[in-house]
Amino acid sequence: MPLPAGDDRNADQIAYWNGPGGQRWSDRQEAQDSLLSPVSEILIARIAAKAGDRVLDIGCGCGGLAIALARQVAPGGSVLGIDISAPMLAQARQVAPVGCPVEFVLADATVHPFTPASFDLLVSRFGVMFFADPVASFANMRKALKPGGRVVFACWREPKANPWMIAPLQAVYRHVPKLPEMAPEDPGPFAFASEARVSRILAEAGFRDVALEPQALSLDIAIGKGLDAAVQSAFEIGPASRALEGHSPETREAARQSVRDLLAQHQTGDSVTLPGSIWLVTAHA
Repeated sequence: MPLPAGDDRNADQIAYWNGPGGQRWSDRQEAQDSLLSPVSEILIARIAAKAGDRVLDIGCGCGGLAIALARQVAPGGSVLGIDISAPMLAQARQVAPVGCPVEFVLADATVHPFTPASFDLLVSRFGVMFFADPVASFANMRKALKPGGRVVFACWREPKANPWMIAPLQAVYRHVPKLPEMAPEDPGPFAFASEARVSRILAEAGFRDVALEPQALSLDIAIGKGLDAAVQSAFEIGPASRALEGHSPETREAARQSVRDLLAQHQTGDSVTLPGSIWLVTAHA
């Protein structure tokens, strides 16, 4: 499988998203788009793309946001989705409707030679928190925007504001040691949790009018398929499975039962809903 040419400092992320991690997210494309639909709705409303716009989607993954925006910018507009994950882009190309004005490119946005001043909008749904040098990465992306071009992206707030991800892991920790703690600025899902850090990164990269708005979410991790689906989801998209790597089948089963007991407390019918929270970030080039 081809790997994108990238900044050497992003090598670990490139390896991860082109290995089993990227394939797992690709396999979950439909479920993940359903789970994150509340985020997509918030983003699409704020982006307010119109016919003729040219949109750059960073870390586009399996293409859900890019395809939705491509429908809005037609006729005359287009969307370019860029990602470092070949498995996820393969899924994006497969699900994109024929004739939809969207293109997907395997590349590292830190170093990709974007055509200068060629996009009206730079957007992302959780695709910008994984750069080793985010200031350099955003500075490179800014070159792709027309003067005054808009930025709209979503990133996760701190772990304690996102029980949908963290609560299952805490249940697993009743059975296994805790994972090594990541530094707050290490690349990862919570790397942009700090409002001050995000504001500083974007300002140093040359953006203006930077604003972050907290948005509370209710996320159904069962996506309407019941408690068993919620448990499976918790082990497929969160850190719980990583914490259980190398442990015995008995330990894994005991941890799974603890997660099930926890999630059952949040079950209503076939839904298992837990809170989450994002920053909705906006800026101008």
